[in-house]
Amino acid sequence: MDGHDKQNRRRLLGALAAAAAGAMGARWALAGDPPRQAPEFTGITRWLNGPPQSMAALRGQVVLLDFWTLGCINCLHTLPALRDWHARFAPKGLRLIGVHTPETEAEAADAAVQAAVDKHQLRYPIALDTHYKTWEAWRNRYWPALYLVDRSGAVVFSHYGEGDYARVEQAVEATLRAKG
Repeated sequence: MDGHDKQNRRRLLGALAAAAAGAMGARWALAGDPPRQAPEFTGITRWLNGPPQSMAALRGQVVLLDFWTLGCINCLHTLPALRDWHARFAPKGLRLIGVHTPETEAEAADAAVQAAVDKHQLRYPIALDTHYKTWEAWRNRYWPALYLVDRSGAVVFSHYGEGDYARVEQAVEATLRAKG
């Protein structure tokens, strides 16, 4: 391959990368911005690992919401970080709540969700959002999706997909340190 071919190949790869980035930007733009104030849990069919929760009762606390589903590999990849944050930050005031919104009918079965919660040793409350009511209230579009809510009930941070755990952790720590 001569220099001219290498240069053309680099241009092609650059154009493909730009097109992919543009497509991702368009995908992100399709999602509604998260609400400014945390919506209430709506249409939850069952709660696992504790009694029903409400955003009104959680006012005054820092809350990290995780929208996930048991068949999503990216969601499963986030669970070790979530377990770690729950262990480290719950004593400092973080309330972690999972919102299981199924993608398929098989994922909607309560027993399947309970088995996944047990298998992955999730000890924090899990809301079963079988009919997408809480998902819709949050204008969520992705699995996994994290929303951080400050003590006033404002959504102060959101993250979609797996990875970038250091940035999520920094947001959690900063929100826990903030007064108010």
